[in-house]
Amino acid sequence: MNPLSDLRMAVRELRSDWPAPRLPASPAAACRGLRFSEATGENTSSAVYFIRSKSGPAGVDMARWLAAALFLSCLRPALPAAAPPVEFTAGSAINHALPDPRTGRVYLGAVNAVHQLDAGLRLQHTAVTGPRRDNRQCTPSSPCPDAKEMDNVNKLLLVNPANGTLVVCGSLFRGLCSLLNLSNVEQLLYFNDSNGERTFVASVEEAVSVVGVMSSFDNLTTFLVGKGYGNVDSPKLISTRILQDYKQWVVFENVVDAPTVQGNGYALRFQHDFRLAFAEDLFVYFLFSRRKSNKDNVNVVGDIHNYTFVSRLCKIDLPYHSYIELQLNCGRDNKYNKVQAAYVAAPGEVLARRLSWDNGTAEPGDKVLFGVFSSGEDDSAVCAYPLKAINEQMRKIILACYGYGGKIGDKMAVYSPYTGQKPICGSSNPDLVNTKKCGAEFLTYPLASESDFALKAEVLYEKKGLLTAVAVAKENEHTVAFLGTSMGEVYRVHLSDKPEEYGPGLGDGARKAVNKNLFFDTSGDHLYITTNRKISRVPVQACEEQTSCAACVELKDPYCGWCVLEGRCSRKQACKGASVQNGWLWSPGGQCVQIQSFTPPSISCKKTQEVVLSVPLLPNVPEPDRLQCRFGDAKSQGFMKGSEISCSLPDPSQIPRTPDKQDYVAVPVKIFVDGSVEVAAGEFKFYNCSAVAMMVENVPCSSCVSSEWRCQWNTQHHTCADSEASAADANFIPHQQNVSCPRFQEPKPTLIPVGVKTPINFTGVNLELYKGRALTISTALMEHEGEVIVREAGSWFEFEGYKFTSEKAQTVDLLFSVKDRDTGKRIDSKLQVTLYNCSLGREDCSLCKNADAQYNCVWCHKTSSCVFHQLCSEGEAQECPSPKITQLRPTEGGILVTIKGSNLGIQKEDIRNITVAGVPCAHKLDGYSVSTSVVCEVGPVNTLSPDPGVVQVEDPKPGTVKPAKGPKDGGTVITISGKDLETAAKEDLAITVGGVPCSVEFFGRNITCKVGKYTSTKVPSDLLAVTVKYGKSTSTEVPRAFQFRENPTVDDYFPKSSFLCGGRMIVVTGKGFDLIQRASMVVLDSECSSTLDQTPCKQEAQNKTNTMLRFLSPKVNSSAKCLRAHLALDNVEAKLEAFHYHPDPFFNTLTKNVITENSIISVTGHGFAKAMTAEEAQAFVGNVKCPVTSLQDDKLFLEPPAAQPSVPSRRPKRDTSSDQLDLTIKFGNGEWVVGKVQYEKKYEVPLAIIIPAVLIPMLLIICVSVYCYRRKSQQAEREYEKVKNQLANLEESVRDRCKKEFTDLMIEMEDHTSDLSEARIPFLDFKTYTDRVFFLPSKDGANDVMITGKVDVPAARRATVTQALNQFSNLLNSKTFLINFIRTLEGRSEFNAREKVYFASLLTVALHGKLEYYTDIMRTLLLELMEQYVHSKHPKLMLRRSETVVERMLCNWMSICLYQFLKDTAGEPLYKLFKAIKHQVEKGPVDAVLKKAKYTLNDTGLLGDDVEYSTLTLQVLVQGEGPDVSPVKVLNCDTISQVKEKIIEQVYRNLPYTHRPKVDSVTLEWRPGATGQVLSDLDVTSQTEGRWRRMNTLAHYNVRDNATVVLSRVAQRPQSFDQHQDSHEEKNALLDEDKVFHLVRLAEELDEIKSKRGSMKDKSMTKAIHEIYLTRLFSVKGTLQQFVDDFFRSVLCSSTAVPPAVKYFFDFLDEQAQKHDNVDEETVHIWKTNSLPLRFWVNILKNPHFIFDVHVTETVDASLSVIAQTFMDACTKTEHKLSRDSPSNKLLYAKEISTYKKMVDDYYNGIRQMVPVSDQDMNTHLAEVSRAHTEGLNTQVALHRLYEYASKYYDGIIASLEEDPAAQSGQLTMRLQQIAAALENKVTDL
Repeated sequence: MNPLSDLRMAVRELRSDWPAPRLPASPAAACRGLRFSEATGENTSSAVYFIRSKSGPAGVDMARWLAAALFLSCLRPALPAAAPPVEFTAGSAINHALPDPRTGRVYLGAVNAVHQLDAGLRLQHTAVTGPRRDNRQCTPSSPCPDAKEMDNVNKLLLVNPANGTLVVCGSLFRGLCSLLNLSNVEQLLYFNDSNGERTFVASVEEAVSVVGVMSSFDNLTTFLVGKGYGNVDSPKLISTRILQDYKQWVVFENVVDAPTVQGNGYALRFQHDFRLAFAEDLFVYFLFSRRKSNKDNVNVVGDIHNYTFVSRLCKIDLPYHSYIELQLNCGRDNKYNKVQAAYVAAPGEVLARRLSWDNGTAEPGDKVLFGVFSSGEDDSAVCAYPLKAINEQMRKIILACYGYGGKIGDKMAVYSPYTGQKPICGSSNPDLVNTKKCGAEFLTYPLASESDFALKAEVLYEKKGLLTAVAVAKENEHTVAFLGTSMGEVYRVHLSDKPEEYGPGLGDGARKAVNKNLFFDTSGDHLYITTNRKISRVPVQACEEQTSCAACVELKDPYCGWCVLEGRCSRKQACKGASVQNGWLWSPGGQCVQIQSFTPPSISCKKTQEVVLSVPLLPNVPEPDRLQCRFGDAKSQGFMKGSEISCSLPDPSQIPRTPDKQDYVAVPVKIFVDGSVEVAAGEFKFYNCSAVAMMVENVPCSSCVSSEWRCQWNTQHHTCADSEASAADANFIPHQQNVSCPRFQEPKPTLIPVGVKTPINFTGVNLELYKGRALTISTALMEHEGEVIVREAGSWFEFEGYKFTSEKAQTVDLLFSVKDRDTGKRIDSKLQVTLYNCSLGREDCSLCKNADAQYNCVWCHKTSSCVFHQLCSEGEAQECPSPKITQLRPTEGGILVTIKGSNLGIQKEDIRNITVAGVPCAHKLDGYSVSTSVVCEVGPVNTLSPDPGVVQVEDPKPGTVKPAKGPKDGGTVITISGKDLETAAKEDLAITVGGVPCSVEFFGRNITCKVGKYTSTKVPSDLLAVTVKYGKSTSTEVPRAFQFRENPTVDDYFPKSSFLCGGRMIVVTGKGFDLIQRASMVVLDSECSSTLDQTPCKQEAQNKTNTMLRFLSPKVNSSAKCLRAHLALDNVEAKLEAFHYHPDPFFNTLTKNVITENSIISVTGHGFAKAMTAEEAQAFVGNVKCPVTSLQDDKLFLEPPAAQPSVPSRRPKRDTSSDQLDLTIKFGNGEWVVGKVQYEKKYEVPLAIIIPAVLIPMLLIICVSVYCYRRKSQQAEREYEKVKNQLANLEESVRDRCKKEFTDLMIEMEDHTSDLSEARIPFLDFKTYTDRVFFLPSKDGANDVMITGKVDVPAARRATVTQALNQFSNLLNSKTFLINFIRTLEGRSEFNAREKVYFASLLTVALHGKLEYYTDIMRTLLLELMEQYVHSKHPKLMLRRSETVVERMLCNWMSICLYQFLKDTAGEPLYKLFKAIKHQVEKGPVDAVLKKAKYTLNDTGLLGDDVEYSTLTLQVLVQGEGPDVSPVKVLNCDTISQVKEKIIEQVYRNLPYTHRPKVDSVTLEWRPGATGQVLSDLDVTSQTEGRWRRMNTLAHYNVRDNATVVLSRVAQRPQSFDQHQDSHEEKNALLDEDKVFHLVRLAEELDEIKSKRGSMKDKSMTKAIHEIYLTRLFSVKGTLQQFVDDFFRSVLCSSTAVPPAVKYFFDFLDEQAQKHDNVDEETVHIWKTNSLPLRFWVNILKNPHFIFDVHVTETVDASLSVIAQTFMDACTKTEHKLSRDSPSNKLLYAKEISTYKKMVDDYYNGIRQMVPVSDQDMNTHLAEVSRAHTEGLNTQVALHRLYEYASKYYDGIIASLEEDPAAQSGQLTMRLQQIAAALENKVTDL
């Protein structure tokens, strides 16, 4: 394999979404020792030419440079773990990206390379453009001793659709350009480095921008270029370049000589920064920014600013007389003055109304220039300029110059840039602006507007940071802008009246600036985003991912809306009901269909009736059967009227039970359309009056009648019941009439002391029903009920009281309940009193006296306690004891002292004087607590005082501070250690760190405090002092104790998702984490507090290093809607962008519950892979952990323990006797018991039972066999004698038959070519051809899904499936994956030969678009196969049978490559051979039942009988096709179906077979006279012979020669191809059942044999009789010999054009044979035979319907098989010795076989002598085949079927990939898992 082949192999591996292999770390290492070789240009016949000067560099080996450049392109990082969008990563920086709007291809101009990608970003071709030896100071065609290797930066990339070329300009060779083939950029169409400076187009400096746009003039294609001014560049800023040699101009020459727009010596270098060039109508526009001083034409040192300009000139204006520049201002005072990127598009109606200027507004169809502009600060903006406004403003400037001296009003509006002089606007003819729209030489040019007359635009949208790219799309009447940033993000902005950013960013977060080339695909459905080395293809919307209306409108995506009647989020055009009002609710509109109200709003759970639902936004559904109301599980039909729907409520029996502690049940209400689409939902309340009375047990009646429900109180039955219309009964208290309820109220007294029995009096109303009834009273603190005493005629009552006790609180509220003692029913009681305890909380006298006077609490001196006054028998103490001090915090002066004790006064004024150690201490009134605490501020204390009653205090001495460093934002908790720090109170401390406050958190022997934020800009490098201040006067510090450092930074984190249950390990990487003490992951939502320390959605770090943190994701509330995650690192907050919470997974019930040996447990459900991997997931059988081997989105697999666990569950259970074990799945914090499993019980059968069970049947079998054998032998002897007698009787008839057949041989030899000359050869198109070759032999035949192209995929899943299949296609293009895929399948025993053939055919279709790659895979597999056979005993057997995938791949490859050869060369002789055989067979009788013919080449298909027949000519009239008749030759022995076939064949001979009517679809009517007779194969006139019925023939109907018949069509259902293709098996079964025959009865040949039970002697006799007619074979052979020879010569002639695939593959076999000593010439010959004649020609020869649209009958097929066998024999080296026992087929062509063998040898030798086909030529040929035919193939279906194999053998493939290092580095396992998750979505039952 040459280097170019290696290169192409590497190119195929470079896919858009594949991780690159590990390659040399530097370009120098990869390219070391590689050199160029001279380009010879020998191929003069090609339109491709490559010109180099003679003095150019010598010794160039292009292929090696290509390979080296490709190595560099592979050096890129691996993809992130999350599923990426479709993308391609180049090996070097991408400078430009450009689409081809016709084909959808994408071209990338990168450093040293140009990449050609298809619309799916799959690499098609790569052209290497560097590095090359160059020097910027050298002229390319001159010697350059200082040349060195330099990178070629792409400066310009343009698509020229006129002639299919790509204009590529780079920084090498002074900015020379080249032309590449648009279809294959590897093909260089033009490059010339010897035409000098006139063809230097681009700039050689990387910082200088270059833009271009295609144009034309005088039918010549040109392109205009705008570029900045570099050091060694041409000063021309704008130039027009020609793309063909014309007159004196050469390709790429600047056709404009005038220096109209060019820099000069005074201009500032690099001042022009071109961002866009575009053409519209008659003009070409350039958009750029440049710097200018106060005087644009003078180099003034001073204040220089950026200004943005748009310039314009006419397309046909070569001298640039029309050139004009207009300044564009963006924002107030032109704040955003430098354009970064721009895009031209038509706005939507909403934005168009907003865009206005002085003289008009934009219309929806008008083009608008959208630009992103930056300011000098860190912010950017979007501004828009309608082209109408630009042109109008330019017209004003031109008009001012042409007609008014350059002034507008009294201000100068015009100046002339680049000329260094003021404009001479001397003309005063305003009409020139109309008559000279493209300027003139006598008029002033170039022109530019003064700043005062710039075109101003208001800011549409502002954004912090630098915007670098913009693309604008229109969706319906709305406008959407996609804005790229310098950090690699792409934001989506809805440009409405109030522009709003929506949705997550589309960038990859790689923090690489987005290239200004931001564009859409041809459909507008995807956006291409280019960053440093990567281009991604992302969808512009993700509507279908939203499953609810709320989620859809929450997107606020202008592309999306809720399709109400379909129940999905979609684009408007995808919603069938969008045209109906409210049928499609726009996402930014924020509205969903909701049930606004119910009429009635609620109803009793014991009733049912109609309810009216108000649904304002519901679209009209006039058909009543489409609407359905569901109340819980109950369903009813809905009727819509206006915006209201009436439904029937469910039967009370269907209403759920009322929950405990609730008086109603809320039943979910849903409105469905068409039974499955939910359009609105709500809740309807069914109230339960019985439960209402139980809500407040103490007042059942009041609770009943005052509730919100319509309930009434039945006083007689003491129940709460529904309100009834007839409830005007005196026993009922109506709703809201609670004043009528019987009740007790107004208790006196309301204060009850503990320990004293206090009588209570109260009143009662409405108690007539309870007169004379005994009542009881009770409360929770009473041990028994008390009796109610009636006073004053039933309106006043008394309770004698109860001696209560309570130690819980000072006061306790008591609610008394009153009951009817006899019935126990409660009567409403509003008797509430307060029970109080004087002792609680009043431990000293002062506190007791401070109690409220109403409590009558006294300090009892005897008991020294506070009690109710009646409980103090000796009277209360009048004065309180002296104060008692229990604690004193001594400290220094100026510090607050807290004194605690008892009896410290009742009020703060009681404290009159305080001294501490004799020093006055000022009382702080606000710190006083009654009796217990006094606060005062002490003065200076004499610490040397000898007074023993005073505590001496030392000054505090802090010593050390830990830790010694922390982040700038603070939050570090430092610990200060030292001596006597526990001085004063915590409130007296004030701690600072270098002036930064430190809040005290703990005060004791050590002090801890939290450091605040360091607010200065620069972080000090020195250690700062920590100062501790006590009170007002004492201060001490620890010098150089703490240092602030820069805040820690977060670089990345993974994974980026979690389930709501939390517990997933999140790894955060970054730096500076060693500064952090507390690291937490915090998730905020509506349920969580916004304060970090108080939120429950928080999780501390598991472990921490300087560069890594590990967290378990917090558990969050399942009802949360908006979740935001961030890290709390002390005081530093770091957002976790794009972290998502997914709903917890759902697990289906386990179906397989028995665990057998080596079994795998499969658990199904959905949502597994959204936030979990197989490595993280845990599974338990019982209490034993078992590994999860594979995890997909809808299923996971795990290996159970080998032995049964002893504990049945991880959770403790009482019952452990059961054999069933819990199967528990654990995802993070979430645990699910998905079912119970049990181990299979094994039973061993005793040996005593096994032995008799085996031996007895064996003995019986032996006995029966002996008996049968003896009987068979005796029967055979009897039959032999009988056959001998019959043979003697047949000798005479054999002689007569031989004479007759010889006569037939002589008269049947005639030329058949005249019969074929009129026919057109019906070649099949390529798709049908491949379908039949690849899939027609499959078990499904023409119904195979690959032929029908129909795959059942739900509409909602099609986009997902298509995207997943495209990803699977990318995966198949990974050689590592595909080789592992094939090896895994072939390693499985159940993957049989049929499946290998089918799999290979699917692979061929899937990879047809990349036949070069397909060939490479085939070569690799063939080399492996060859190694196996070469080292085996039988190397010649290689390729003999399709036992491997690669053998079928080879067959398919030959079929594809030889299709054109078939059409051009071999097809005609093959078709003539087929027609000759068909004609010869149909000349004689053909038995319609036995499928045997008189004239055939196959002895098994020979009709072994003499049939009398004659030839008839029928005059056929086709009904409905005119009066013309067609003569058709038939036989009178033909069945009616055979006659129909011959008529159809003749009448429709110019139509292909599939376009002809079929036999079953026509009827044949014979018209012997005035009446007609319909002819059929079987009818009531059919002759019977015993049990047999003979099929009707023309002779049966006595049809004569020249008879007239009418062919007419009947209604017939269409049939597929295989139903007509030899469906005789089905017909024969029917015929056999009916005992039907045509010419020969089968019984005549077999009845006797059957009666003799298969006698061998009878079989010999039958064969002998059959061979009498073998002479007919020679007759047919002689007739067809010329056609056979012509076909063999067309196939086996090397002097004509040999298909390149044959030469290429034969050379490959020869090359490999030379590498192996044990491969001789004969073996190679056999390999070639097995690869071409056996695999292709024999297949085509036996199946002409694979290439032609014809019908091959069994009789024709039998003859074709003989010729095919002869062809195979001719290709073998083995000599066949003939004998009388040789098969008739071999005897037939025994004479010609040697001639054919020589033809084969000459053919093989001739091919060997031909000029080799290079890898490049072969790949070019294959690429052309791919391009020509791939589009029509069912590629998506093939990918779908291939994935079914991947799914079937999924575990084996995963295991194979995990063992392959290359697959691991490429993350192929993960990619396959992602594809599987997308394709096998159980929710949609795909």
